[in-house]
Amino acid sequence: MLSDRPPRLLRTVAWLVLAFMHFPILVIAMYAFNTETSSFSFPLQGFTLEWFAKALSREDVKAAAWLSATIAAQATLVAIVLGTMASAALYRARFFGKEVITLLFILPIALPGIVTGIALLSAYRMAGIETGVLTIVAGHATFCIVVVYNNVIARFRRSSPSMLEASMDLGADGFQTFRYIVLPNIATALLAGGMLAFALSFDEIIVTTFTAGSERTLPIWLLNQLSKPRDTPITNVVALMVMLVTMLPILGAYYLTKGTDSSAGSGK
Repeated sequence: MLSDRPPRLLRTVAWLVLAFMHFPILVIAMYAFNTETSSFSFPLQGFTLEWFAKALSREDVKAAAWLSATIAAQATLVAIVLGTMASAALYRARFFGKEVITLLFILPIALPGIVTGIALLSAYRMAGIETGVLTIVAGHATFCIVVVYNNVIARFRRSSPSMLEASMDLGADGFQTFRYIVLPNIATALLAGGMLAFALSFDEIIVTTFTAGSERTLPIWLLNQLSKPRDTPITNVVALMVMLVTMLPILGAYYLTKGTDSSAGSGK
């Protein structure tokens, strides 16, 4: 009788790979609490929260964090609107070239960030657009749309088309059908897609570098800090905060979409 559990060797290898991937994050987390002011020295000299207080009191850190949060919120809003509209238009349509359009939606997140960044910067220069906050938002929206689109179209495909037909048969117009039938069914997918989009945008560095101009988001601030070894403890604290800010929406999106593989409205 075959077991559903993977072989012990495979499980061991999987855990070792996960440990290897997350070991650098653990190092950053440990040294964020280290009392030693110099660079990474081992063993740790003690435990302190001093660097958290200093990081939170620095105006450059707060300004960069606020700019990153503002840009991520705007890019997420654009992605939710455009990604939902695109998924609603494509999930049941059948026409020549549909696969090409779907590929074009997915392509920005599959391309290397440096390719996307160079392409966006070239397009902005050709159009005579000065780089700044709006160009960063537009650049982030190109790949944030993908996660919203994928979440929402997957939910649409698991929804029962008969609910829409029944709504229209009972006299509801298009807006009422969307408000009372469609939106409740895709609400968690929208929220999960939005949370993933926010996390992607908040810590994006490559595309931001090409489209930011003189603006300095939190990831760019961290990149600049690499040349300032005296600020290493504060840099570790900010890096840990960025990891937490991006990890929590991802976990939230996972739990929101967990167990939603059955058709919506099918008696569940």
